[in-house]
Amino acid sequence: MPELSDPSTRPMRLGVAGPVGTGKSTLIATLCRRLAGELQMAVVTNDIYTDEDARLLRAAGVLPVERIVAVETGACPHTAIRDDVTPNLLAVEDLERRFAPLDLVLVESGGDNLTATFSPALVDAQVFCIDVAGGGDVARKGGPGIERADLLVVNKTDLGPHVGVDPDQMVRDAGAVRGGLPVVALSQRDPASIDELVDWVRAVLHSHRAGGLVPADPGPMAPHFHADDDHGHVHHDHQHAHQH
Repeated sequence: MPELSDPSTRPMRLGVAGPVGTGKSTLIATLCRRLAGELQMAVVTNDIYTDEDARLLRAAGVLPVERIVAVETGACPHTAIRDDVTPNLLAVEDLERRFAPLDLVLVESGGDNLTATFSPALVDAQVFCIDVAGGGDVARKGGPGIERADLLVVNKTDLGPHVGVDPDQMVRDAGAVRGGLPVVALSQRDPASIDELVDWVRAVLHSHRAGGLVPADPGPMAPHFHADDDHGHVHHDHQHAHQH
């Protein structure tokens, strides 16, 4: 068996991050439906205290159920995708061993804030997902995921008229902060937008197979806050060193 830690001989690992409710699980289900006929795939989901996302994907029948596994982080989701990626790496490498040869492993972050990104020690490329229902100003707010993830998805564009948001303006705002990095405006009701997403994944996978994909770090999270037991606020300056 090839050495799993060698990016040139193992499956591509693609991370999908973004706030709660932006459509990450649906995006992953869509990729599985569209690509499972041509690629060997597996999925790792992350939640704090549940395996609900994994169960939903299994119930949807997008992949054989044994190829979808859950990591319960027990803490803020970013801890397992950036601070200490060990639980996810173990899950990914177990799937790669059990179902070799795989082409693509999708890793879904639990819903987190706009600053949560994957360590390049865990994934080879990453998608950051926002949606129009989160507000038309989200793209302008920036942050490492919005600004520097390999792909930004502006999701649920069909909801724009119902929430008073102009999806085209969101895409323009995203383009302005991303310096030319790709943006996909996605709707499950728009097959052309799904085609654009799938074609991007195919292109990145081709680059990975050719040895030309270098994992890029979108950058560390900004200092942030968690409520303490007394309902005050404690500042936590997490150090996001790469895990090797």
